[in-house]
Amino acid sequence: MAETPSNMIPLGLKAPDFKLMDVISDKLLSLDELISEKATVIMYICNHCPFVKHVNSELVKLANDYLPKGITFIAINSNDVENYPEDSTLKMKEYAIRLKYPFPYLFDETQKIAKAYDAACTPDFYIFDGDMKCVYRGQLDDSRPGNGKTLTGRDMRMALEAILAGEQVDKNQVPSIGCNIKWKD
Repeated sequence: MAETPSNMIPLGLKAPDFKLMDVISDKLLSLDELISEKATVIMYICNHCPFVKHVNSELVKLANDYLPKGITFIAINSNDVENYPEDSTLKMKEYAIRLKYPFPYLFDETQKIAKAYDAACTPDFYIFDGDMKCVYRGQLDDSRPGNGKTLTGRDMRMALEAILAGEQVDKNQVPSIGCNIKWKD
């Protein structure tokens, strides 16, 4: 299993805009429609990656814990579905329903949005403040498939708690590790 780290975009970077298809609702959704006044979490995930499969339960728990507090969650799959059919839109919808994703699961068919965010791996996490400036990019926590560490969402929870308390998010952030995004040729 190859391990690819996040590219760690600059803190303060404004979130690139997008309009992508949500496979759950079958609606085209824009970033402007989805953002929160408090914070917006953008997650690059997919269906087939063992790293994403490992964290899925914690992603659902994290979203269910923070959606009522006014934090928005958005998942995006940018993988090449021709070469990775398990990541197709039909499979994305099945996956999202089975796992009870409480957030939209968007498909970035052209991969332009992943490139705009400099996304490198799945999972890759970004938190933007109410002004849509990046305040966190990094790992969910330090649990990985096979390393024996319990999933807690600690790193992202600490960042979200700081935002909700009106405090600055700790700038000491650890890159996420996962499968590389499956780029088209």
